[in-house]
Amino acid sequence: MKKFLIVGLGNIGQQYEHTRHNIGFQILDALAKEHSTSFETDKLGAIAEFRYKGRTFILLKPSTYMNLSGKAVLYWMNKEKISIENLLVVTDDLNIDFGSIRLKAKGSAGGHNGLKDIQEKLNTTTYSRFRFGVGANYSKGRQADFVLSEWSKEEVSQLIERIPISCKVITSFGTAGLANTMNAFNGK
Repeated sequence: MKKFLIVGLGNIGQQYEHTRHNIGFQILDALAKEHSTSFETDKLGAIAEFRYKGRTFILLKPSTYMNLSGKAVLYWMNKEKISIENLLVVTDDLNIDFGSIRLKAKGSAGGHNGLKDIQEKLNTTTYSRFRFGVGANYSKGRQADFVLSEWSKEEVSQLIERIPISCKVITSFGTAGLANTMNAFNGK
């Protein structure tokens, strides 16, 4: 049975729960709920697992805080014997309009410290990432405050639609493959 490691980036702690930077955690929480599974605390993160269309999806929410996410990713890839092709990292992106979806097979960290740490620990920039647009509605030099602030009421109402679509992106990645998923969802 093919296994996939789906990593949602975020920060642990209630003060971060509803922030833009935690969209990776929010999407994985919704996906786990959709597939009637729940997260359990384990080494370097919270883990949930489900089977779908003959595939096993292992969901990881690192407990290392955003900037040290690579340690948890590397540990769970090795523990579960997941190949780099079957890794998908779900993260926020300031350079994409709010709610827009962009999958990529490789690329730079784009100034994202979580991605930067993953690239350093894996020693490659070639791994799939799912970037969820959080927009760039902040004053110059205030991006850290922006991503660590909570969603606006308007954004929360739109997330009700965007998060289920994001869950479909993840299951499509595991069943239809990256290229087909990119064609079906990028820019949506």
